[in-house]
This record gives sequence, structure tokens and C-alpha cells, in this order.
Amino acid sequence: MIPKEILKKVRQIEIRTKGLVNDLFGGEYHSIFKGRGMTFSEVREYSPGDDIRMIDWNVTARSNAPFIKIFEEERELTVYLLVDISRSGHFGTTNQFKSELAAEIAAVLGFSAIKNKDKVGLILFSDHVEKYIIPKKNKSHILRVVKEVLSNEPQARETSIKAGLDFLMNVAKRKSVVFLISDFIDTNFWKSLKLANRKHDMIGLRISDPAEENIPNLGLVKIKDSETQSEFWADMSSIKHREILSKNIKEKWTDFETMCISNQFDVINVKTNRDYVEPLMNYFNKREKRI
Repeated sequence: MIPKEILKKVRQIEIRTKGLVNDLFGGEYHSIFKGRGMTFSEVREYSPGDDIRMIDWNVTARSNAPFIKIFEEERELTVYLLVDISRSGHFGTTNQFKSELAAEIAAVLGFSAIKNKDKVGLILFSDHVEKYIIPKKNKSHILRVVKEVLSNEPQARETSIKAGLDFLMNVAKRKSVVFLISDFIDTNFWKSLKLANRKHDMIGLRISDPAEENIPNLGLVKIKDSETQSEFWADMSSIKHREILSKNIKEKWTDFETMCISNQFDVINVKTNRDYVEPLMNYFNKREKRI
């Protein structure tokens, strides 16, 4: 039985994202994510000005009149939403948790995909893959995707982006569009990301909360180092300690951005205290100009 509050959230997200997809993202999505190429459609009689390289010589010989081949874009794509549902997503100091923002963005991307007749698959991961839903293309399927992102309680607390990417490489045999939605509080995934980025059209969405960079006065808290896995207590009532921790966090994100650039991995930064429409539209516009 699905809890009523989850169904209510799914419905709210559907209402909020419907207008965005129809008015903004639908057309932008179609223009920047291309199909797999051109596929043969039909033949028709040659007209002056047609490209002679397109002449179908077999049909021309049979008909004693020139005919040309007509091709159309093979539009259908497979889109994978690779979503981090580890415990760090259950955090937010403003209007919503990071996990709730992830679900809403997944809805926008999913509805944009099916509006363009593309299939959407879902991979939920923590330190292992928690859920896999095979790609389909209908509204009820996307609503199920949103429900799963919102309601799935991870069996593990940790994060392994590598585990999610390795699973993707096993199930996605053909080139696909992949949206990796995570706070990227993890290490040791760059080798897997490089391989996945080479095969697929990968786009990252890094979800963060303002308190993760500008540390508030939280008193005495236990902190875990993501690289060494060691834990220690820190006095967050101390301004000095907060400034040191904030500086370390900002340096790590600077290193992350440098790695993204060197690996040609596009990342859209979204925050729980800001509208996600602007960064998404900015990315779509920049990408369209590169095409």
C-alpha cells in the first residue's frame, strides 16, 4: 500500500511540472537530444533540385524514371534517470529535502522524454543498485518513476556512484541519454564515469543545500570524511571550526568541477533554496548553441 502522503506528493509534482514541460522543456529537450540517426522511409519520383546521391537506382531501373530515397530521423531515444537515493538526500534546511527536489527534476525530464516519444528507465542506487525499472514511454510509467524516487527507502546509508554507473553499462546496450542526479558526495567513481560518458550522452545534476557550504551553528556533531571514511566530532558552535569546514568543502567542490571539465562531463548545479528552472534552461540553451 502506497502511503497517502506519497501519492499526494506525486500528484503535486505532476501538477507543478506539467506546465513546465508543455511551455518550456518539451521543445528545448527535442532540439538538443537527437535520435540515433536517419532511417529509410520511402521513395518518391525525382524532382529538379533533389540530391542525385539519393537516387534509388534499383527502383529507377524498374520504373524507367528516376526515384529518390527519403530518410527521416530515427527519433526515439532511451533516457535513463540514474538517481542517488542514499541517506544524504534526506537533508534540507529550506523548502524541501534534496530527495524531493530530485524527484521533481526526474518528473520534468521524464515527462519531457515521453512528450517526445522517448522511453524512460530508472536506476536507483545507494552503495548498490536498489531498484531498476526498465525503460517505457507512457504517463503512468513516469508517475511510477516519481513515486519510486520519493518513496524508496535505501537499504544502505552510503553512496557509490560507481555501482550505479557500472549497472548502467550492463543494462544499456545502445547509446542512451543519461541524467545522473546526485549530490555527488562520493569518491572513486571517475573511471566508471569516464567509460559511461564515452558510450552515452551523460548529464549530471548536482543537488545541494546552502547549509552544506555555509555551515550553520549545529552544536556538537559527528562528521564522516568521505575519502578516509573516518569519523570525528566537530564543534559547530565555533565560528572558526565552521569557517575551516566551509573552506574544505568549497575546495572539494572546486576539485570536482575541475574533474568535470577534464572529463568533458556536463553538470547542472541546482539548490534546494532556488528555482531549478533557470539552471536547466541555461544548460539547454548553451547546449543547443554547441550543436
